[in-house]
Amino acid sequence: MFLSSTLHCNIDSHLKRFFSLLLSLLALMFVLVLTACQEPPAPVERAEPSVTVSKPLVKTIREYSIFTGSTVAFGSADVVARVAGKLESADFMASSRVKAGDLLFTIEKEKHQAQRDIDRALLQSAKAELALASTEVKRMEQASKNQAVSELDVDKSKASRDVAIATVKSAQASLAASELNLSYTKVISPINGVVSRSMVDVGNLVGQEGTTLLTRVNTMQPMYVYFNVPESSVLNMLDSYSNRNSSTEPESSNEVSDLEKNKRPAFVERANESGFPHEGFIDYIDNEVDMGTGTVDVRIRLSNEDDKFFPGLFVRVKVPGDDINDAILVKEAAIGSDLGGKYVLTIGEGNIVSLVYITLGLPQADGFVHVLSGLEGNETYIVNGILRARPGLPVQPKPAPSEKEEG
Repeated sequence: MFLSSTLHCNIDSHLKRFFSLLLSLLALMFVLVLTACQEPPAPVERAEPSVTVSKPLVKTIREYSIFTGSTVAFGSADVVARVAGKLESADFMASSRVKAGDLLFTIEKEKHQAQRDIDRALLQSAKAELALASTEVKRMEQASKNQAVSELDVDKSKASRDVAIATVKSAQASLAASELNLSYTKVISPINGVVSRSMVDVGNLVGQEGTTLLTRVNTMQPMYVYFNVPESSVLNMLDSYSNRNSSTEPESSNEVSDLEKNKRPAFVERANESGFPHEGFIDYIDNEVDMGTGTVDVRIRLSNEDDKFFPGLFVRVKVPGDDINDAILVKEAAIGSDLGGKYVLTIGEGNIVSLVYITLGLPQADGFVHVLSGLEGNETYIVNGILRARPGLPVQPKPAPSEKEEG
């Protein structure tokens, strides 16, 4: 009786599970049928990105080249001790402006003054000997007329006079040298310029073994900039000079050089500057090519009236060349780069974006770059928004603000 009741309970439990699973499968099939009967959702349309566009500028520009150079003083003079002695004073302020003839140092002068006095006394003695010898010659010549002395005595007196003349000249030279050495105890600036610091402290002996460097004076106005130019660029420069001067009559060799007369402009910027704000002119091109580097030494002269330059600075140099007609310019911000090179994105029919590879020249003013090849000049290119645009897809072009204002 107990076994029969247990078996009946197990059968009821399995039936309940079977019917529950069957109902779940039927519900799932019903959901799938309803889902299949519904229409698929409409795809979400992607908004076309908005970009700013412009057209290339086509105009005449000036070709130019960029070089690296360094500044050199217009004039530089080492101030040295030319006589031996103790340095008594430094009579200037470091880094101050001085003029030629200004006193810079004083060296003890007592020894040189004493030597000057000795040489002066020797000169007076030599002059006295010469006067005596001259008188003796006159006396001997008179006595010779009276046959009181021989001709040999007259010749001896004349020889003594000649020796006295030579002694006077030697004494005069010695006095001049001693006076010159005495003047060297006052060390003066040889040129106008800015003086450096004192290289020797007061109280030290100077000039004991040759000359002693005391300081240096550099002329700051004007200032030179030296740089090396490849020979091909120099040849183009010279051809340009020839073309400019072909219409003028040749001048004599005593006239100023073509470089000085034409004053070909050049522009310079320091390491912390941009835009090459300082204008000068080329006043020197070396007369030979360095066989080791294939370059020619070229120099620019800057007025440096604002004292922005001093010797030893590394600078960048911009040398204008000939004009380029119908040059194509695009904004530098519009240029992209990938493995294929530099490119711009152009807008064609239907506002579809195209990728165009270009060859770039040199940067120009106001953020433009010269395009050597790749564009015809009549295209519409994307200035802002190149990261949002994709080649082959449309965009919403908007003209640049400056073009709106001009229109």
